[in-house]
Amino acid sequence: MKDGVNGVALAVFIFFFLAVTVMGFLAARWRKAENEHSLDEWGLGGRSFGTWVTWFLLGGDLYTAYTFVAVPAAIYAAGAAGFFAVPYTILVYPLIFTFLPRLWSVSHKHGYVTTSDFVRGRFGSKGLSLAVAVTGILATMPYIALQLVGIQAVLDVMGVGGGENTNWFVKDLPLLIAFGVLAAYTYSSGLRAPALIAFVKDTLIYIVIAVAIIYIPIKLGGFDDIFAKAGEAFSQTNPATGKPRGALTPAEPGQWTYATLALGSALALFMYPHSITATLSSRSRDVIRRNTTILPLYSLMLGLLALLGFMAIAAGVKVTNGQLAIPQLFEDMFPSWFAGVAFAAIGIGALVPAAIMSIAAANLFTRNIYKDFIKPDATPKEETRVSKLVSLLVKVGALVFVLTMDKTVAINFQLLGGIWILQTFPALVGGLFTRWFHRWALLAGWAVGMLYGTFAAYGVASPTQKHFGGSAKEIPGIGEIGYIGLTAFVLNVVVTVVLTFVLKAAKAPDGVDETKPSDYTADAGDPGVAVELPPATAGTAH
Repeated sequence: MKDGVNGVALAVFIFFFLAVTVMGFLAARWRKAENEHSLDEWGLGGRSFGTWVTWFLLGGDLYTAYTFVAVPAAIYAAGAAGFFAVPYTILVYPLIFTFLPRLWSVSHKHGYVTTSDFVRGRFGSKGLSLAVAVTGILATMPYIALQLVGIQAVLDVMGVGGGENTNWFVKDLPLLIAFGVLAAYTYSSGLRAPALIAFVKDTLIYIVIAVAIIYIPIKLGGFDDIFAKAGEAFSQTNPATGKPRGALTPAEPGQWTYATLALGSALALFMYPHSITATLSSRSRDVIRRNTTILPLYSLMLGLLALLGFMAIAAGVKVTNGQLAIPQLFEDMFPSWFAGVAFAAIGIGALVPAAIMSIAAANLFTRNIYKDFIKPDATPKEETRVSKLVSLLVKVGALVFVLTMDKTVAINFQLLGGIWILQTFPALVGGLFTRWFHRWALLAGWAVGMLYGTFAAYGVASPTQKHFGGSAKEIPGIGEIGYIGLTAFVLNVVVTVVLTFVLKAAKAPDGVDETKPSDYTADAGDPGVAVELPPATAGTAH
């Protein structure tokens, strides 16, 4: 790591940061709403985004700074096992093609802003809706924290904030400034801000990866040398485990882990509230269908991005924190000015998803906790005000998390978040295709999945941690090591199906379904769409 501050890289970073800050505030005037005091406008951008805006917004939402840092860092640390992110992003798009257009249609028809709105309307259960909302908020909070960790990693490599002995306020001041700017323009512009900034973020990331995948291998002697050096490094024994550090290809004992982690992650990705928020902001179901066909371009980018982990090994990058490996690779290999561009791509890549995530969590609280349980007669203006305030509180919570806790804690909670959010799949995706599941059975299945997943993850140790040391454990009855979230999901589904049979046989009261079959294929131009609202969502139509 170079001594002192990299002034040129910092200047370039600040230039791009100021540019997107201005864009964030100007976004309030972009597609200016007729009625700004509406959650549809502030939290969903007026449900008006077309194919390309939605594509950039979803890409900025799903491919975050943490992705940019953590995927190659996983390759750097363990080798091929870190590539699980590539197949899971390939699996996810055919999957969402089957259900996202249905969710968009029924949400547009009834004015739903969150997945919990849909679950409440479909199953007539505020309890189940509350479970989905709380899970979404819990899963999102550490995800936001990790975006701030990504910014902090870039600042550390640039030498900003001083050394370990520097006063905490001075050391963390750059992160506090970045947080303040993020909070201000999100509060002011809502979803329009990250939608506009996503154009800059994705353009920078594509440029950086295109240059890195050509320029760095040339400097390192080509991919043959890169893979040879990586293979040699992975063959070395890890003192902490007594086993080889990693492998260029997944070893047979790890194949179950690899496959279940890829499948479970694919099922979970579009259960996250921020994924759905970006989806519901589009103007038609055809926009969603088109996006599921062009979003795989990001998977190509992710595959190339993952190779940076091998390059960091070949370049001799030595870091105690694996999250610093790729920023340090850029610092070492690129001219200072282009390192600044790369750091800006990571930094802006943190701001976009953090903004969307905080908006999504705020919408869940406002619609499915505040309005459903605290103030049912809240006006659209009051809903918007509460969401704005909660979005600030969510970001403050994430900032406190980052500044006061060890970074591994944030990573552990993010791993838990993936396990938790997967347990909402039966209620959300199942509900989009059938009303057969009983609401109480879905709630019981969710509870079993959450409890099993949490306790199983608690029992996983690593060389550095006694608890929450990973997300894989032996699958009961099979004996192979697999992803805890997928095992919990299977238990969830089994409990839901069995209890549905029991409750239906006992003629237990079922909730009222406020949707009808035609709602799931309705488009924006169809008669009655976004007009026929249930009492719980009245006043939110745009």
